[in-house]
Amino acid sequence: MYDIRFIPPQEIRSIIPLVQSLNGLDEKILLQRLEVMMQSNYQCIGVYDTSASLSTSKEKLVAICGIWTLTKFYIGKHLEPDNVVVHPDYRNKGIGELMMAWVENYAKEQNCDAIELNAYVENTKGLEFWKKIGFYVRGHHFQKLVK
Repeated sequence: MYDIRFIPPQEIRSIIPLVQSLNGLDEKILLQRLEVMMQSNYQCIGVYDTSASLSTSKEKLVAICGIWTLTKFYIGKHLEPDNVVVHPDYRNKGIGELMMAWVENYAKEQNCDAIELNAYVENTKGLEFWKKIGFYVRGHHFQKLVK
């Protein structure tokens, strides 16, 4: 059984291991960035395996999805999922689809016009996932490091 809900600010550091598995950045850097993100409109949902609590007396955080609410000229008010990660032991079990259905319902509740995200071009499985659940490629995401 899975429960999807916002991760409260006092528990937000629990996302770091999953975020780190996605991008491999140092924990200290991730914690510093998370602190700054929390001062903005960043929120994060978690998918919890509630059956894990039967044997350990604690739910297990098995997936996360950061959420930003933004407004841009070309798309209007939208949600941006960020750092969408499912623990490797829980992949291919429909958790990603379940989590993104939750995000889509939340976007509708917030009167958003769309959901927009960035995906790494080398993440071929991720790209397949996004297309499978109805996302399409609209453009390119460019970066230029300045440090």
